[in-house]
Amino acid sequence: MSSPLFSGLIPPLLTPRSADGTLDLGSLERLINHLIEGGSHGIFALGSSSEVLYLTNAEREKVLRTCVETIAGRVPLIVGVNDMTTARVIDEAQRLLAIGGDAIVVTSQFYAVDNTFEEDRHFRAIADAVDVPVFAYDVPVRTKQKLPLGLLVQLAKDGVIAGVKDSSGDDVAFRQLALATADIEGFAAFTGHEVVCDGALLSGAAGLVPGLGNVDPAGYRRLFDAAQAGDWESARQEQDRLAKLFDIVFVQTPSVSGGAAGLGAFKTALQIMGVIESNTMSQPMETLGSEEAERIRAILASTGLL
Repeated sequence: MSSPLFSGLIPPLLTPRSADGTLDLGSLERLINHLIEGGSHGIFALGSSSEVLYLTNAEREKVLRTCVETIAGRVPLIVGVNDMTTARVIDEAQRLLAIGGDAIVVTSQFYAVDNTFEEDRHFRAIADAVDVPVFAYDVPVRTKQKLPLGLLVQLAKDGVIAGVKDSSGDDVAFRQLALATADIEGFAAFTGHEVVCDGALLSGAAGLVPGLGNVDPAGYRRLFDAAQAGDWESARQEQDRLAKLFDIVFVQTPSVSGGAAGLGAFKTALQIMGVIESNTMSQPMETLGSEEAERIRAILASTGLL
């Protein structure tokens, strides 16, 4: 196996908002400290879990500055750079990296109608334009296309990408990626799964990027450490508990969208736990109410977080 540049638990940071919809930077600081104190090996800011596409450029910059100041070099900071085409991603990367960041995460183009050859040029141009490692973000639910295995492997072999953040939900493809890149020095395959992290680690994942890690970073750190020690029974038991905790995302009423249900549940849990002040979502997403909060509170209690 190779020795990846990045590994371990790197939760995708949420973006707290106050009840009036403005950024709550005080809650963001507490959340960052909650993640680091819970054992996170790094933090991934401005990804899907941050509601990044709902943030204005000014809000993205405020979030990133708060991350840089609060983390203060304690763990690596990986930055999501999200836009529709190559030129816009490069522009965004240069603007955000001027604030800080140890690596960036980049999706395929979206809205653009392209093909694998253009995606290859997309990642190579971005890597040439920045001075930090680049991770490919495979998230077809957002981009409407899955990054092909052959493309990822070739980019990895050529040193264009340092790893993949896999949020495809395709466990077969993840296993194939892990196998195909196992001997590439410095490469890291991360899973964005919440409930089969033990299986991903057994398959060769370098680390975990679970949104639920915002709520229970210590649990995911225990899972990762058990897997590293080869204690797969303890890893399975911890994963089983986290799978029960993940039930918080299924408490929403029909008016709540899928995206708001998951992130809203994480925010509501953190509000109940006293980490953030409000569970307010970015407009036009609906914020979970008191009925959902009571169901989430019961799940938190049953899984040992209250």
